[in-house]
Order: sequence, then C-alpha cells, then structure tokens
Amino acid sequence: MSRIGKKAVPIPKGVTVTANDGKIIVNGPKGSLTKDIIPLVTVAVAGDEVQCTAQNDRMSRQAWGLMRMIIHNMIIGVSEGYRKVLDIHGVGFKAEAKGKDLNLTVGYSHPVAIKAIEGLTFKTETPTRISIEGIDKEMVGRIASEIRKLRPPEPYKGKGILYPGENIRRKVGKAAGK
Repeated sequence: MSRIGKKAVPIPKGVTVTANDGKIIVNGPKGSLTKDIIPLVTVAVAGDEVQCTAQNDRMSRQAWGLMRMIIHNMIIGVSEGYRKVLDIHGVGFKAEAKGKDLNLTVGYSHPVAIKAIEGLTFKTETPTRISIEGIDKEMVGRIASEIRKLRPPEPYKGKGILYPGENIRRKVGKAAGK
C-alpha cells in the first residue's frame, strides 16, 4: 500500500487546482500545467489540499502514489519552478545561449544547436555552466539528460558534460601499466 498516496498535497497561496473530465489543471504565478489523471485513481480538490484515492485492486494502488507525486511536482513547478545545472569539462568545450536557443561546442567538427522548447529557458552563467529552467519537472530533466548524452564524461581525462557534484571514477591510462 502506498504511504505517499495517503498524504494530501497542500495547495500554496496563489495556486489553483481543478480536476475534471480526467484532467488536472494547475495554475500559478509561473504558468499553467495540464496532465491526464490516471483512470485508476480518483483525485478530489477540497479546500487548500488535493487528495488522491485508489480503488481496492493492485493496479490502482500502484498508480496511487505516482499520481500524488505528479500533482505535487506540478504545484511546485507553477509556484517555484525547476532548475537543472550542467557543467562542461574539457579544453575548448563551451556553451553559448543565443536568443532562446543553446549552442554547444563540445569537440565535434560542428557546433551543436539545441532549439528552445516552449516553457524552457537556457542560461549560460559561465561558458562552462548551463542552467535549464522551467515549470515542468519531467521536461527539464529530460532535456538536461539529452544535453548530457551529447558528450558524457569519459573516465580517462574527465572531459564531457556532467551534473555538478557528480563523481567520475577515473581510470589510469595504459602508460601507468608499464
């Protein structure tokens, strides 16, 4: 049984939540998000909190906690927003925000251009640090992982795109074996 699903989701001031026709709509100071409600779960908005309830079968109990966390993430997104930061390590590796798009120079013969998606903003605090901000947690994380996949960190020199605080296990090269 889900322990997370039992908790009610508090609604902060300035945020409105409506659940009808199989959709949940969350409006806040940063924007609006809409998601489909999982059919096995019932969502009710009462006063200043959202309560999810499951039916009495196994599948609905599995989806119960998931739906509660999706609603919780939507409320945080429209009130505070989400942010992911990526660091770039390597000689000549850099990032540049041009308008809404992002241009990366990460060791390929051409710069890699990443088009802006509606609801996301790219910022380059320094040429080696990228900040991705938006209200949808899923989209921010997905775009950050796609950028990281362009040049994942390699274990010999540590070059690549990585999250701050990420620890790369370094290997010794073949010269150390002799």
